[in-house]
Amino acid sequence: MSQNIIDKLERENITLAPFKKRALAYAIDELLLSMLFLIIYWDMFEGVKSYEETVMMTSNLLVQILALKVVYQAFFTWYYGASIGKIVMKIICVDTDFLDRPNFKISIIRALMRVVSENVFFLGCIWALSNPLLQTWHDKFAKTVVIDVY
Repeated sequence: MSQNIIDKLERENITLAPFKKRALAYAIDELLLSMLFLIIYWDMFEGVKSYEETVMMTSNLLVQILALKVVYQAFFTWYYGASIGKIVMKIICVDTDFLDRPNFKISIIRALMRVVSENVFFLGCIWALSNPLLQTWHDKFAKTVVIDVY
């Protein structure tokens, strides 16, 4: 299966995005999401007086944090084929069948699996280092790959 995809990418003269670029794109996205979350809930954070209160408030907002991540990733992957971090790093997510932006359903699946991967110690991301397509768990489940854009 992966050899077919590799052949298809080579035939179209497309290269896979290096893991380093993907990691930097992830860091950019997380920074943006953290700032957005802080802006949305600034009033709540402003009243916090101790570290323990911050931890309690953040754990109480866990569902909102996860929802924001899923919506952000799903929307940008579906609409642009890339999150803001990926756009900055000049990489894009494409489905393996058509080598085009993933549709909405695939984008949702990919975003949900990305959150799962993050919450099990990034094992899904580490998995990418062990396969020739550099596919993470969320890429495998959604049948996508991340490629370089020139």
